[in-house]
Amino acid sequence: MTAEKRETTQDVWYAGGLRFACTRCSRCCGGGPGYVWVVEEETRRMATYLGMAPRQFEREFCRQVWVRTSLKEKSNGDCVLLSRDGCSVYSVRPMQCQTFPFWPDIVEDRARWQAVSRRCPGIGRGRRYSREEIDRIAERRRST
Repeated sequence: MTAEKRETTQDVWYAGGLRFACTRCSRCCGGGPGYVWVVEEETRRMATYLGMAPRQFEREFCRQVWVRTSLKEKSNGDCVLLSRDGCSVYSVRPMQCQTFPFWPDIVEDRARWQAVSRRCPGIGRGRRYSREEIDRIAERRRST
């Protein structure tokens, strides 16, 4: 369903909003293969945060996947930026990470949201995000 269609539909399953508060448990940061897509501005921001040159950051932490750039993964599937203390760039993490769990494929139906909630202890806690906020966040994710 498109954002425009969702905005005009009154019976979206999350019309009353959804609760979420990141617990920084890092469960969304690994455990299986995948991609964390990043753009140049994000790599520059993370490099600066870590005190590195952007090219050095890209060599150490990024990989090319066709025409896009993704963060690398450790052999166990964890994000290369995940340490024992959690995300080493949390305050400047990529948009993909910032918008979790309000990704379009997660909020598109209640069953998917509930499935993700079994892995993410922050779902169902914290402040309530309104339907409008959720749609805006999902749209930001869609545009990356």
